[in-house]
Amino acid sequence: MSYLTQKTIKNTVSFDGVGLHSGVNVNLHIKPAEPNFGIVFKRIDLKNNNLVFPNFINVSNTSLNTTIENEFGVKISTIEHLMGALFCLGIDNALIEIDNEEVPILDGSAKVFVEKIQKIGLKVSSFPIKIIKINNEVEYSENSRFISIKPSTLSLDIEFQLKYQNPVIGNQKNLVNVYEDDLNDVFNSRTFCLHEDIEMIKKNGLAKGGSLENAIVVKGKEILNHEGLRNQKEFVNHKILDCIGDLYTCGYRIVGSIKCVRGGHYLTNQLLKKIFSKKENFSIIEIKEKNLPHNLVNRNILRSIA
Repeated sequence: MSYLTQKTIKNTVSFDGVGLHSGVNVNLHIKPAEPNFGIVFKRIDLKNNNLVFPNFINVSNTSLNTTIENEFGVKISTIEHLMGALFCLGIDNALIEIDNEEVPILDGSAKVFVEKIQKIGLKVSSFPIKIIKINNEVEYSENSRFISIKPSTLSLDIEFQLKYQNPVIGNQKNLVNVYEDDLNDVFNSRTFCLHEDIEMIKKNGLAKGGSLENAIVVKGKEILNHEGLRNQKEFVNHKILDCIGDLYTCGYRIVGSIKCVRGGHYLTNQLLKKIFSKKENFSIIEIKEKNLPHNLVNRNILRSIA
């Protein structure tokens, strides 16, 4: 199996569930697509102007999720977990049909997306992939929140740190090599919130579909979910999943080294805007395996779905 040629899924894979913020039931179908098609969302509940491209320029909201919007005001929200799964599975091309505005939250992680796609398998083309190589260090900060990216040889490293006063979450930190490490803990890590924030979130019209079935809720020193955590660093691992999904709005897999403190959807989007504001910050490179015997997708995952 070639690791450095474009991939799509072998057959359509379907998901259904509630939207975390809308509370509305939604159906989503990921369909195979031809090389160089890219990742495209299609609102099948609408007849016209219903294609939405997951590009960082099209991100219209970063409050508790990533929302993309086309020039006609058509939106797709909470795309980050699905985009993270597609990035790490090495899927370059797919048509994602959805019959409402929000991607289903499922269990609050990327676990279900990854498992179903793994069962379907991937279709490999003969077309080479393209990557974005970071040439210069770029950073963005707001007060104590910070994110940066600097050049790397052939890896995407994400070092992420949380800083919460809550004793359960605390100052959790992790470093992940996206193309080499076992990413199961990242995929399986669920979205989370503090119990004291729920009322405010709901007053803002969000989290209408939220429950202990799709989010970790922390109250003081207690985790309210009866099964507890799935891994010791589930909080920060979920933030890394979000970061990977948001990075895929640059259009290709990326090579660089990221450090982030107290970040989220907004900081990642601002970093991408800053990177691509100057041509000298990046290069888009077509990769051919005969020239570069490296994966740039996670081979641990690909072996299980080949």
